[in-house]
Amino acid sequence: MKGVSVKDRSLKVLDFDCECRPLAWYGGDFVTKQPTAIAWKIIGSRGKPVVAVIGESDRSSLVLDEEREMLEAFRAAFDDADVVTGHYIRGFDLPLLDGALMRLGLPALGKKLTQDTKIDLKAAHGISKSQENLGAMFELHHPKVPMNTAKWAEANMLLPEGIELTRERVVGDVNQHIELRAAMLQRNYLAPPVLWSPAGLGTGGYVA
Repeated sequence: MKGVSVKDRSLKVLDFDCECRPLAWYGGDFVTKQPTAIAWKIIGSRGKPVVAVIGESDRSSLVLDEEREMLEAFRAAFDDADVVTGHYIRGFDLPLLDGALMRLGLPALGKKLTQDTKIDLKAAHGISKSQENLGAMFELHHPKVPMNTAKWAEANMLLPEGIELTRERVVGDVNQHIELRAAMLQRNYLAPPVLWSPAGLGTGGYVA
């Protein structure tokens, strides 16, 4: 499928990001993962990004219910969008969310046009493709919210302070990414959106 022009103002483009924590060992140093927060916003809409997190009930018995509600809220926004965008979403975020949906016995996300500012960045060597470093290179107004190992520990243990840090980081990533994508489009650095599918073959569920 050929790319679709992102200049079409009628397209509803959903920018999103998620955070996660280690969940279970499955071999060597490899672990499964559980989403802990998702933030999203329709580009051009007013207000702050919507954000959903787990752990706010402060009851471990309710964490799976919170996760299910978070995923279903995001799915509604995902289904309503024409295009979804983010940084490495086809390589990480979308497969992560589909894995969580499978674990909870919920339907997978459907096919969707995607624009990934890491995978769809036009060929470039000699630069870092992390969102943080690209943001610094383009001198963006919105910074990357930093998290050190101590802060990640608080976040992954779902401590109140950690939950708030996770919320701040995931919202910050969406705000920064909206600005990053706009800068890349202005400079013609991004390839057009492509169709992603959880059943797709090849890198990141890409469907030709």
